[in-house]
Amino acid sequence: MAQVELKNITKIYDTKKIIDNVSLKVEDKEFLVLVGASGCGKSTLLRMIAGLEDITSGEISIDNKTVNNVHPKDRDIAFVFQNYALYPHMSVYDNMAFPLKMRKFSKKEIDAKVKEAAEILNLSDLLQRKPKQLSGGQRQRVALGRAIVRNPKVFLMDEPLSNLDAKLRVQMRAEIKKLHQKLQTTFIYVTHDQTEALTMGDRIAVIDKGVIQQIGTPSEVYNNPVNKYVGGFLGSPSMNFIRSEIKDNTLTINNSQFILNDEQKNKLAGKTEVIAGIRPEQFNGINPNFEFKADIEIKEMLGSEQIVYFNANGSSCSASVPADINIDKDYVFKLNTDNILFFDCATEKRI
Repeated sequence: MAQVELKNITKIYDTKKIIDNVSLKVEDKEFLVLVGASGCGKSTLLRMIAGLEDITSGEISIDNKTVNNVHPKDRDIAFVFQNYALYPHMSVYDNMAFPLKMRKFSKKEIDAKVKEAAEILNLSDLLQRKPKQLSGGQRQRVALGRAIVRNPKVFLMDEPLSNLDAKLRVQMRAEIKKLHQKLQTTFIYVTHDQTEALTMGDRIAVIDKGVIQQIGTPSEVYNNPVNKYVGGFLGSPSMNFIRSEIKDNTLTINNSQFILNDEQKNKLAGKTEVIAGIRPEQFNGINPNFEFKADIEIKEMLGSEQIVYFNANGSSCSASVPADINIDKDYVFKLNTDNILFFDCATEKRI
């Protein structure tokens, strides 16, 4: 078990800064998710923790020991890759046993550890099969098993579910979370899928262009984003951003107006224009005190709910409403204005 700490980590390829002065502390036994769009630097950060990438500057410590110059095999970490990286000619048993054989464990120790990991991952009946005889989910469990047998201080996972179909991803999300609870080990998990981040992480670190934008619990980051990027990245459908005018303590959204409450007046004092951030599920919200008519463009039925698309103040917007509500072309949305978030038009930071 171990704490992982990054201090002022920077990575430069040629002249391009991929990771920009990142500092981060992952607590012992924590499940931390690094989330961001493709190319944001999250996988590079993970590979630097593993020792698979050199760092340009800064310090990485694992279990309070600086590991900048420590070889990957000596960092006591296990890396689970996106593509499973299984040996096709070896059985499941031999794939899981391989890292232990390389470390000269006895046959008795190897057998005990492999069978224990197989039991945890429901692979006991598959130990003699080859990878080509397994489903995608089973292969991913073998990759996890190969990591488990080493009993590492830290698990590093780089988009391990991205090659699975949607249904299997949901199943494997739950299995990995259960695995973390059983093993009580530090997990650092990279994904571009914000649903994975929100459902799996004890905390989430949202990364954009090599910079950590916000770190917090899923609830904190979802409900209180520090800027427009974080608010728009997390959530499906994503947060709506509507440019809105303020005059005489009155805010106008889509030609409808409401009076700002005292807290909003203080926050927005001196502003004549802001970006209003509204989650899709907040339309037709609880205790509505504001309504506006919208010209509905498209409707998507998703079983228990429907997503409707419309335009507001020149912004494309979406709302998530119950499936049994009849949505006509000129639908009147109802909002609780206390739930609206506000962002600065110039800096895009939360006001």
